[in-house]
Amino acid sequence: MGYKILEYDSLLKNYYEKDIELRVNDYKRKKKELLGRGETLNDFANGAEYFGFHRTSDGWVYREWAPAADEMYLTGDFNGWNKTSHPMEKKENGVFEIQLEGKDTLYNGCKVKAIVVNGDRVMERIPLYAKYVTQDPVTYIWCAEIYEEEKPFEWTDSNFKGEKIPLIYECHIGMAQEKYGIGTYTEFKDNILPRIKDLGYNTIQIMAIMEHPYYGSFGYQVSNFFAASSRYGKPAELKDLINTAHEMGIRVLLDVVHSHAVKNTNEGINEFDGTDYQFFHAGAKGNHSAWDTKLFNYGKNEVIHFLLSNLKFWMTEYHFDGFRFDGVTSMIYLDHGLGSAFDHYDKYFSMNTDIEALTYLTLANELIHQINKEALTIAEDMSGMPGMCIPIRSGGVGFDYRLAMGVPDMWIKFLKEYRDEDWDIWRMWYELTGRRPKEKVIGYAESHDQALVGDKTIMFRLCDKEMYWCMNKDSQNIIIDRGIALHKMIRLVTHSLAGEGYLNFMGNEFGHPEWIDFPREGNGWSYHYCRRQWSLVDNHDLKYEWLNNFDKAMIQMSKSENLLSPKNEAHNLWVHQGDKILMYEKGKEVFVMNFHPNRSFSGYFVPVSQPGEYKVILTTDDPNFGGCDRVSQTTTYQTVQLPDGRYGFQVYIPSRTAIVFKKMPARRKKAE
Repeated sequence: MGYKILEYDSLLKNYYEKDIELRVNDYKRKKKELLGRGETLNDFANGAEYFGFHRTSDGWVYREWAPAADEMYLTGDFNGWNKTSHPMEKKENGVFEIQLEGKDTLYNGCKVKAIVVNGDRVMERIPLYAKYVTQDPVTYIWCAEIYEEEKPFEWTDSNFKGEKIPLIYECHIGMAQEKYGIGTYTEFKDNILPRIKDLGYNTIQIMAIMEHPYYGSFGYQVSNFFAASSRYGKPAELKDLINTAHEMGIRVLLDVVHSHAVKNTNEGINEFDGTDYQFFHAGAKGNHSAWDTKLFNYGKNEVIHFLLSNLKFWMTEYHFDGFRFDGVTSMIYLDHGLGSAFDHYDKYFSMNTDIEALTYLTLANELIHQINKEALTIAEDMSGMPGMCIPIRSGGVGFDYRLAMGVPDMWIKFLKEYRDEDWDIWRMWYELTGRRPKEKVIGYAESHDQALVGDKTIMFRLCDKEMYWCMNKDSQNIIIDRGIALHKMIRLVTHSLAGEGYLNFMGNEFGHPEWIDFPREGNGWSYHYCRRQWSLVDNHDLKYEWLNNFDKAMIQMSKSENLLSPKNEAHNLWVHQGDKILMYEKGKEVFVMNFHPNRSFSGYFVPVSQPGEYKVILTTDDPNFGGCDRVSQTTTYQTVQLPDGRYGFQVYIPSRTAIVFKKMPARRKKAE
C-alpha cells in the first residue's frame, strides 16, 4: 500500500496494514460517492447556502430537509402564528420549500418556527439551519429569530495568519466576567482579549458557542448547530470579537461538537421530521448511555452533508481558524470508549471501531484544510488511535494535533495518591514525552475538565481552604508555599515536555481558586462559581499575581526560544528518583527540576551535550514569581569535561525549584 504511516510504526506495518487499508479505502469510497466529477468537498458542503432562510430579489425563500414529513408549514410573528396559512411545497429528496413575496414579509427580530406533520403528529420545530435562536424570558420557549445585520460586517482580517505553534487559552464567554451573570461577546472582546494578548497566548479556543438549551452543559449538548449562542449577544458581536482577536494576532478555534446532540425535540434537531433516524442511529444505537444524548449516523450521506456544511459555515461566516473536535473517542468506537483501557493495538482495530465515524472525521479534516490551509484541527481523543494526527495522504485521519489527555490524569494521581517524596520521576518523564511518532499533541496540565464541580484545579487541590486565608503576600503558610512552588513547576515541565503546543484554561494561569459550577437547582441557580475572579490577580497584595507573572514569563520564554517546535526534541540528561531530580535538554535550553520537598543540592552536576557557557533565563525561584531568590540569574556557568568525556557544570538547586539554562553564543576571540 505504501502509506507513510506504516513506515512510522512497525507494528502497523507488520500486523495492521489491512486495517489501515480498510479505513483509507472507506474514506476514498465515500468521497467518490459524495462528489460529482470535478467537485470538491468545499463545493459539496453548501447546505447553509441552500437550506434555511435566504433573501430573494422580491422576498424570501425557506428550505428544509425533512424526508419523513408528510407536510410542512411556516409559522411565526409574520402570520400571527397561524400554523397552516403558509404551506411548504414538497420537492425531491425530502426537501420542502416556500417562497415568500415581499421583502418585509420577514423582518429583523421576527420569530419563526416550522410546523412538521408526520402522520397524525403535528410538531413545532426550530429550523435546522437557523442562525439565531433565542429563549423567551417568560415562557422559556426557544424559537428561531430572523437576524439581519444593518450592513454587512466589515472584516479587516484578510491578511491574518496565526503563529505556527499554538499556545491556547481555553475560554468560555459566559463565565469570563467577574459579575454574577452571563458575560457577553463584547465584554470578552473588551476585557479578556487584552489579558490574553498580554500573557502571550496566540490562540483562543472558545467553548459553548453552538447554541445549547441548558447552560450547565458547558455547551456540549448542542441543539442548533448553525446558531451562535444568543446568551452572549448578537452574531455581529461574535464576529467583532473574532476580528479583534485577529487584529491582535490571536487565532480563534471553535470547540465543535459533532460527537452527539441534545435529545430535546422542541429545541434541537432530534426527531425533526418525526423519526429518530433522520440524523441519528435508530433505536438504542442512537442513544449515548452515559451522556443521555443522541448519536449521529455517520454512514448517512445527508448527515455528512449537514455536518460538513456546519464546519464550512463557521469558517466562512465567522472566520474561525479551525476546531477542537469534542468527544472523538466516543465517535470512533462503537462502545464509545466507555470503560476501555487502550492497552493493546487490537483495541484500535477490532470490530469495535466505527469506520464510518473515522471516514467522516477524515472528510472533515480535508474540507477544513481545503477552505483554509492554515487552519488547525485538534482531536479530543484519549484512546491514542494510531494515525489520528497523520496527514490523509500518508494514511492518517488528518488532524493537526491530539490533546495529551493522559497528562492531567497523571498530575491528579500524583497529587491525590502520593506524598511529594514518593513521586515517580521516571513515570513523569515517560508520560510527558510519550507520543506516537510523527503525531503532534497539545500538552496541558489541566483544562476546564479538571475545574468542574466535583473535581479541583491543581492549585485548589494543592492548597484547598488555605487559599481563603493565606494568599496575602505578607502572610506565611507552608501549604501555600508548597502550592505556589509546585504549581509553577508542574506548568513548566508540562509546557516544555508534553506537546508541540500548549493549552491553559482561563484563570488557571494565576491559580484561580475553587471550582466551576453552573447555575442549577442544586445551588439555588447561583452564579457564584460560574465566573472568573480577575480582581484576585489584579490585586497587587495577593500572591495570585506571582503565578500570573510566572505564566507570562514562561510563555514569553517559550515563544522567544521557539521551544515547542517539533525540531526541538527533548533529550533526557539525568533522572534521580531519590533526589527527585529531572534534567533534560530542548534546543539550546537545559531544564533542571528539583521536585524534592525539602532537600536542596549544592554543586549538583548538570550534564549537557554541548560545551560552552550557560546562563539562567528562567527560574521558578524568582521573587517576582513568589520565589526565595536562591538562584543567581547573573552567574555564567562554564562547562567542564569529566574523565568519562561528559560535559557539564555544577549548580545550586533549591528544593521545589525549576531552573532553565540557555547556552550562550560562543564569544569571538579578539584579533591580535
